[in-house]
Amino acid sequence: MKLAYVTLQGRGRTDALIAEVAARLTAEGLRLAGTVQSNIARPDRRKCDMDLVVLPDGPIVRISEDRGDLARGCTLDSGALEQTVLAVQQRLAGAEVLIVNKFGKREAEGRGLVPAIADALDLGLPVLVGVNGLNLAAFLAFAGEDVCPLPADPAAVARWCKAVVAKAAV
Repeated sequence: MKLAYVTLQGRGRTDALIAEVAARLTAEGLRLAGTVQSNIARPDRRKCDMDLVVLPDGPIVRISEDRGDLARGCTLDSGALEQTVLAVQQRLAGAEVLIVNKFGKREAEGRGLVPAIADALDLGLPVLVGVNGLNLAAFLAFAGEDVCPLPADPAAVARWCKAVVAKAAV
């Protein structure tokens, strides 16, 4: 099984777990592709700024639009997300693991990082995906039966990634 996911309750908790796993794997020498999200609170806004780090070494892309304090609904900058997807796909050939910070609304629609996930699986790479509760059903429908839920433990998630990489090397 080369597709796994983690999901945690609470704003930003899945992002923090994914970032910690990416840092652990990088420190252990694994070659990563994908995205890690950081959310930057703004005291003058209800919504945070969302930045994606394209793994392994950047760039950092702001994927949110500042639509003002009274903005309602999604502030995702779809153009910035699509540029990020292209950057991730370009890095897949040199990677051992794909990390996708979130299977969100765009992915549930079949867009966003879905092509990168499909490409990575076609290449035989293990794929770790963060999934929020709102999109879990859509992710499971996308993933099918060959998906592994992982505990909300960075060490256990990192072990899964390393085990799948080691198994592929044999």
